Amino acid sequence: MQIDVLNMEGKKVRTVELPPAVFEAPINLDLMHQAFQRQMANARLGTHQTKTRSDVSGGGKKPWRQKGTGRARQGSSRSPVWKGGGGAHTPHPHLYTQSMPLKMRRAAIRSALTVKAAESNIVVVDEMKLAEPKTRLMAAALNNLVGDSSALVLISEKNESTEWVLRSTNNLPDTKVLMAGYLNIRDLMVFDKLVLPEAVLDVIATNLG
Repeated sequence: MQIDVLNMEGKKVRTVELPPAVFEAPINLDLMHQAFQRQMANARLGTHQTKTRSDVSGGGKKPWRQKGTGRARQGSSRSPVWKGGGGAHTPHPHLYTQSMPLKMRRAAIRSALTVKAAESNIVVVDEMKLAEPKTRLMAAALNNLVGDSSALVLISEKNESTEWVLRSTNNLPDTKVLMAGYLNIRDLMVFDKLVLPEAVLDVIATNLG
C-alpha cells in the first residue's frame, strides 16, 4: 500500500510503501476485542476491599436472649442484615490478570494497523522534529497533519529531538507520544489518527512483521 509522506507543514514530499505483512494483514475483530479486554483487565489494580462481619468492630455481645422476647433470634449486631454490620458477598482484593500468547497479541495489533490503513487514518511524516520544545509548535504541526482528530504519535528512539516532541505534547489534549516498541491495541483503538515518522516503519516491521 502506497501512502504519502508529509512534512511538518502537512505538505507531501514523497510516497512510501507500507509493509504489507503489517498493514495488509487479515482483520480479526474477535482477536482485537480479546486483546483489548486483556489489556484493560491487566490494568486493573484489584485493590478493592470491604469489611465482612468478622472485620467490623463490636458485635461481640448477643443483642438479646435467644427466647422469650418475641423477636427473631440474633447472635450479633454486626450481621449483614443489621445497619452498621458487615457486608455479604462484597468485593475483596484479587487479580484480574488475563493471559494471551504473544503471537495472538501481535496478530491483534496487525489487524488494528490494517484497519487504520484501510480507513486512511495513518499519517506518515518524513521527520518528527521541532525547532524548540514549544507546545504551540507541536499543536500547529498536529493541526497540519491530523486537523482536529485525536492522535497517537510514535517515536523510534529517545534522543534530544524526540524528547522535545514528548515535552511539547504533554499539555495537548487527545494526543499521546509513545515509543514504537510499546505500541498496543488500546491506544490504537482509542486514538483516531496514527502519526508515524518514516523511521518508525522499520521498527514496526521488525517487531510485527
